[in-house]
Amino acid sequence: MLPTLSPETASGFARVALGHVTREYPNKLDHVMTGPGDVQGPRALHPVFFGSFDWHSCVHGHWLLARLYRRFPELPEAVQIRALLDAQFTEEKIAGEVAYLARPESRGFERPYGWAWALMLEGELLRHADPRWAETVRPLADAFVKRFEAFLPLATYPVRVGVHSNTAFTLLLALDYAGAADNPDFAALLKRTARTWYGADRDCQAWEPSQDEFLSPTLIEAALMRRVLSPAAFSEWFAAYLPDVAHGTPRTLFAPAAVSDRSDGKIAHLDGLNLSRAWCWRLIADGLAPADPLRTQLEETITRHVESALPHIAGDYMGEHWLASFATLALDPVST
Repeated sequence: MLPTLSPETASGFARVALGHVTREYPNKLDHVMTGPGDVQGPRALHPVFFGSFDWHSCVHGHWLLARLYRRFPELPEAVQIRALLDAQFTEEKIAGEVAYLARPESRGFERPYGWAWALMLEGELLRHADPRWAETVRPLADAFVKRFEAFLPLATYPVRVGVHSNTAFTLLLALDYAGAADNPDFAALLKRTARTWYGADRDCQAWEPSQDEFLSPTLIEAALMRRVLSPAAFSEWFAAYLPDVAHGTPRTLFAPAAVSDRSDGKIAHLDGLNLSRAWCWRLIADGLAPADPLRTQLEETITRHVESALPHIAGDYMGEHWLASFATLALDPVST
């Protein structure tokens, strides 16, 4: 049986996120300065997303809290989550985030990883029965949709690395938003881009993991194409993309990565790799035929990857400020 997100685990994740989304320091800014007036701290630059070590982690920390609040409304932390999101998601604060994006120097700010998580956050808020938070955050989401619409036609090539610049991860999260927002034109752009970038890929060698990856370049692409293609088309594409996967090859995709030092922020990425692999394998398995024997093998693989990382969600801030979001994707997949 596949591991799932229990109320007890969700409560633990909520406590972790509540401990860092408004923790301003330490902080790693993505900030271009043109003069002394641009020398400002995280809270002054980003009225909402100033915590969690960096902007994108703070965004998906808020996504995590919003998701846990919706999925488990009886959590002991629910009142605290609601109060936090009420305080953070105000028109004035969101306007401050949008104003930061309007700076000429911010054209490449958080592209593409932060863009995708901002849309993922709005997609989650759109699923809530109360529309207030989604309506408040919508101007920020709209700004990122416009950025995608301007950037994707210029992006001739995909980025196939296992870190923030990976484009398959970006498209997968953006597609989740497009579905929640009922935006078929945006979804069509994302799907067209995915087919252009990845549709002809064959016989992937899966040269991974690299030392600081938190995404599987191989599996995130397959998870995206499962979302983009029809079941029959995906089956054909996947058989050509990983032709020996039924035999457990490439072997590296079935074995959790080893993490030698969780106090090193880059090495700690590998816990995220194990969690994101579990998430991707779950999405891929959903695209396989019900009788496909690979499903049993994947259940074992998913469990191994989750069990390797789950004990290390908290303990060192280098992982603690972001890993619970990826654990939630692995345990409670959202992209379907």
